[in-house]
Amino acid sequence: MNTFCLEVSGPFACFTRPEMKVERVSYDVITPSAARSVFEAILWKPQIRWRITRIEVLNPIRWINLRRNEVGAVVSTRNVQQAMNAGSGYLGLDIEDERQQRAGLFLRDAAYRLHAELALSPKANDPLVKYAEMFSRRATKGQCVNQPYLGCREFAADFRLVAASAAERPAIDETRDLGWMLHDLDFTYPCAPQPRFFRAEMKNGVILVPDFETGEVKS
Repeated sequence: MNTFCLEVSGPFACFTRPEMKVERVSYDVITPSAARSVFEAILWKPQIRWRITRIEVLNPIRWINLRRNEVGAVVSTRNVQQAMNAGSGYLGLDIEDERQQRAGLFLRDAAYRLHAELALSPKANDPLVKYAEMFSRRATKGQCVNQPYLGCREFAADFRLVAASAAERPAIDETRDLGWMLHDLDFTYPCAPQPRFFRAEMKNGVILVPDFETGEVKS
């Protein structure tokens, strides 16, 4: 068995649209890349890959406007290189000087059922069943490498492993064209990953996610 289903939920979520430069505005639903990160938060190894195949929206899509304090700077690469060469250095940021207040349009009371396939990477030497059993055991016990989140790390998510999705509550009865949505990043060139998009359509609360390598995913 290499297919798994998780139900994830949280009071807030933000899957930021890349076309918004300053203010954070979320997509209507979770993106495949954010869904993948949920599975990787429970089990990640260089030997495995997760592919999201299906997203079910369980709660009505609701919005909330919030203003948050964010840090408006990052430590410069030059300072990091100098500290590495010298063996020591100050790499901190003064929050009071770099604080910025930004508005955001977020999702509230978000809940999804995520379906994913587990596959081996070219680096794998062990059988797939080893990692499948490892994931099942960890997800059943609620164990994770880091706390899963819904888009932003401060929006922590609860999760549980779904054994039989047919016995669960149905997805929302809503159909809408969600437009072009971020699928995932193309890491062909790790130093400059490129975003890839697909035309997302929700039918009766269900979004079918095309494979990353198909012609439906565009750069």
